[in-house]
Amino acid sequence: MLKIEHLGIAVDELEKSIPLFEQLLNTPCYKTEEVASEGVNTAFFQVGENKIELLQATTPDSPIRKYIDKKGEGIHHIAFEVDNIEAEMKRLAALGFQLLHETPKKGADNKIICFLHPKSTNSVLIELCQEIR
Repeated sequence: MLKIEHLGIAVDELEKSIPLFEQLLNTPCYKTEEVASEGVNTAFFQVGENKIELLQATTPDSPIRKYIDKKGEGIHHIAFEVDNIEAEMKRLAALGFQLLHETPKKGADNKIICFLHPKSTNSVLIELCQEIR
């Protein structure tokens, strides 16, 4: 793994949360994007080498909606940048980590992604992400 790429934060409403995080981080939101396959709208902030991703559910059955209903708004996942997502998925699966996807899928911010099940990572949802080349 190369670095923490971003922290994902589940929010109820991007229109309220974007201005709050712009003030908090003293930086503008540089991108918003819908990821229909995940049922979310996202907003990104660059903070040094890392990013903060806000996630708002777009459907009642979205994983983000379910998360907020169960735990409330807050940190949802930690994403790590990798050079070769397929190789990293194989490595982690061989070590016993449970992957939520068998193959990488398209994510936000020009990435392909895979999540690891929190049951295999001390209750922390981990995202692997690789820049689409």
